[in-house]
Amino acid sequence: MNRYPRDFRGYGPNPPDAQWPGGAKVAISLVLNYEEGGENNILHGDGQSEAFLSDIAGAQPWPGQRHWNMESLYDYGARAGFWRLHRLFTERQLPVTVYGVTSALARNPEQLAAMQDAGWEVASHGLKWIDHRDMPEELERAQIAESIRLHTELTGEAPRGWYTGRSSLNTVRLTAETGQFTWISDTYDDDLPWWMEIGDRDQLILPYTLEANDMRFATAPGYITGEQFFQYLRDTYDTLHAEGSAGRPKMFSIGLHCRLIGRPGKIAGLIRFLDHVQAKGGAWFAARRDIAAHWSATHPHRRIERPSAMSLDRFTERFGGIYEHSPWVATRGHALELGPAHDSATGLANALARVFRSASPDERLAVLKAHPDLAGKLATARRLTPESTAEQASAALDALTDAERAEFQRLNAAYTAKHGFPFIIAVRDNTRASILAAFQTRLANDTATEFTTACAQVERIATLRLKDQLP
Repeated sequence: MNRYPRDFRGYGPNPPDAQWPGGAKVAISLVLNYEEGGENNILHGDGQSEAFLSDIAGAQPWPGQRHWNMESLYDYGARAGFWRLHRLFTERQLPVTVYGVTSALARNPEQLAAMQDAGWEVASHGLKWIDHRDMPEELERAQIAESIRLHTELTGEAPRGWYTGRSSLNTVRLTAETGQFTWISDTYDDDLPWWMEIGDRDQLILPYTLEANDMRFATAPGYITGEQFFQYLRDTYDTLHAEGSAGRPKMFSIGLHCRLIGRPGKIAGLIRFLDHVQAKGGAWFAARRDIAAHWSATHPHRRIERPSAMSLDRFTERFGGIYEHSPWVATRGHALELGPAHDSATGLANALARVFRSASPDERLAVLKAHPDLAGKLATARRLTPESTAEQASAALDALTDAERAEFQRLNAAYTAKHGFPFIIAVRDNTRASILAAFQTRLANDTATEFTTACAQVERIATLRLKDQLP
């Protein structure tokens, strides 16, 4: 099958109501990335020094050498930045999720103890803070397993949340396949949690952020001052607060690093933001484990039969009647590049309409001729398809008086005689009166115009039929 894996639809136009505790408008997740001591370093068995997310502009890896200045900047995060953040969050009694690089936690026992004493959630940030993009699948799987083992040894319990960061194409699948994690955050694709189906596992995804993130102090374009960070966080919160007030509550992740936001001039912006939220109200500050528990209880996953995953036989069986007595439309549609975006009524309607529009004029004419007369002899004899029966009943065409039925039959005969195919209209969009009015108007059109109009109505009928079956 020609299938496209990326999901551009998500929740579509109608995301679920998060129903955050206390009627909160926004769920705020403060995430502290603890990477100091887990970064690239020849002391850690790596081939070069670190070059990512530091205050050294344009830093490059130093192959085979230690980079004293780079190490010193990371050391600041452990020695000073962490404790400044620890005081800020504990004094305000704010819950925190730590993305802890396991090897970094092993080298920072006092900081780990402080995290645990504060009741912070300590999730796994992988074994090492390195790039995984070119890592062989088996090696990455082994490193995930070792991270889980070492994390358990260090903290006394296995991690229940995961974020790699510098991930590979395999990372989310490999971590989900362990069955270990309540939540995984290696995506940036939504403002709400969502469920990913990986084999037999329903994996909860808590999307993360690279923009409401102090890493922008170390990238271009980025933040220069704490005030800029404050303004961005404030504007994000105010926008999400307004959406939550309108019945669309969202989740707001804030990414922090000890060596970055832990600097005095930068943390000032974070403090202003926390003051702003406290004054405005409407926030639920929560660890990611609490957001995951709430979402799992409030919005448990329910699997559906997805069109993009169906076999040809099942797809044709399920959707072969969407275009009246024309299963070939579904058969050809199955061969298109389908994906998650086509697992909705609107998405699949588009795919099938493409098939219909690209068919020959004779093929499309055959589809038109396959449609029954409105309130015609087949309806009287109860020989319509179930779809047509329900559609005609929706406009009470199954309850006509003798005079009304005679009028419909007269118009049907005149229309078919002139144009060579039956009058087609999306009955569910109309009333009996509007159908009769359209009959009168369209009977006067030329056949080319009516062919185009009838084809458009066939597509509309197909869309309505699919909405009976798919979200």
